[in-house]
Amino acid sequence: MTVLHLRLIVPADRTDEVVRTVEHTVGTTHLVVLPGVARNPAGDVVLVDVAREAGDALLGELRALGLDTYGSIAVENIDLSLSKRADKAEEEAPGEGADAVLWEHLTEATHEESTLSVTFLAFLAIATMIAACGVVLDNAILIVGAMAVGPEFGPLAGLSTSLVQRAPRLAARSLIALVVGFAVAMVLTTGFGVLMDAFGLFHKDQLARPRPNTDFIWKPDMFSFVVALLAGVAGTLSLTSAKSGALVGVAISVTTVPAAANAAVALGYGEIDQMWGSTQQLLLNLAGIVVAGTLTLLAQKYLWAKQRERTLGR
Repeated sequence: MTVLHLRLIVPADRTDEVVRTVEHTVGTTHLVVLPGVARNPAGDVVLVDVAREAGDALLGELRALGLDTYGSIAVENIDLSLSKRADKAEEEAPGEGADAVLWEHLTEATHEESTLSVTFLAFLAIATMIAACGVVLDNAILIVGAMAVGPEFGPLAGLSTSLVQRAPRLAARSLIALVVGFAVAMVLTTGFGVLMDAFGLFHKDQLARPRPNTDFIWKPDMFSFVVALLAGVAGTLSLTSAKSGALVGVAISVTTVPAAANAAVALGYGEIDQMWGSTQQLLLNLAGIVVAGTLTLLAQKYLWAKQRERTLGR
């Protein structure tokens, strides 16, 4: 069962309108109205459970009423709901909860994940430095670890979401996070490589020698783009269906952070061919994820709309 719990704070003179909207939405249940209990903002509190597949439509109608402006809308997932009414609400709601996309939640989540912050820069820089150790030592385990640490999928998902939702501010925020984030991470990793060389831990010969486990990082081909497309689809589905475990798998399947690390270390040693090849690999993977993520969201939006039409038209 996939049920959402909504807590609404509504000015007293708008409560009837909001309650009517909730009652007319298929897939809602457990409606509770608490008059006059809210203090900031002042008003009534309305509680309601809604099947996930009906959640996006209800949130859209509540925002159309301006409730997010003059009141408050809070949403949380219910892990367990033992109720025949909840079962009935989910049966009545169109489609399947696992296929539903909560666009408001997706926009908010990607907005947060695509913000350029000290924490974002720290994770990306650390991931790139770990990957630098991996490429110099030709150690696949370190490469996988670096991929898992990297936070770059957030801005990539934000960019895809912004293109589908036509949200220019989210697009700008995501692009800034990607460009500035990778630039800072690569500069710091170049310095890290120089420092490691000074301590005798990195050597230019290690980068130039054959590296059967990590050579692919600076040798992009069509398979790189295909994998990026597949990862973009899987990552987008994991976000829209809240499957965090799948998102971890996506993180360790695309060579964005390792490519940035190889480019940074190669730059420090003057290995221009490797630096250019790694940069191409990085751009190819970033582009593939964004293209796939955008197409996946467009397909979900279209298919969900068709499914709702068929269900409600019965």
